[in-house]
Amino acid sequence: MLKKTLLVLAFLAVAIQCVRPAKNRSAAPAPGDIAALHPTPPEVQAILAKACYDCHSDNTRYPWYAEIQPVGWWLASHVKDGKRHLNFSRFGAYPDIRAARALTKTMDEMEDHEMPLASYTLIHRDAVLTPAEIAAVTQWAGAIRDRIAAQK
Repeated sequence: MLKKTLLVLAFLAVAIQCVRPAKNRSAAPAPGDIAALHPTPPEVQAILAKACYDCHSDNTRYPWYAEIQPVGWWLASHVKDGKRHLNFSRFGAYPDIRAARALTKTMDEMEDHEMPLASYTLIHRDAVLTPAEIAAVTQWAGAIRDRIAAQK
C-alpha cells in the first residue's frame, strides 16, 4: 500500500509540471511605463528594477525555481496580485487620483519597510533597500505625485 501511494504521489509530482502559468514578460517597454512618462534618474530606475518591477510591472525576472510547480503557480499568483495593486508598466493608464494614491502608498510602504516584501528580500538580497535608496525613490515618487496634483 505504501509503495502504491508513493508511486501515485511521484506521478502527480511529475504530472503537475506540465501545468505551467503564463510568464509575465513583455517584448518591449510599455509606452505607459512610469519611467517613460516621468523623468526617472538612473539610480531610481535601478532601484525599481531590482526591488519593484518583478511584481509591479509587465516584465518579471524569473528565478530558476519558478519552473518547479507548485512554486511557479505561487509566484504567478503573487505577481498578479502585485500588479493589481500597482503596475509601473501601465501607470500612464491610471486616472490622476489613482496614480497619486498609488505613489503615496508606495512611499508610505517603503518608508515603513513593508515594501519590498520580506518574503521577496529573503531570496533577493539585492532588493533590501538602504535608507538612501528609500529616500531616493520616495523623493522621486513624491515629485511625480505633486506634478500630477498640480495639473488639476
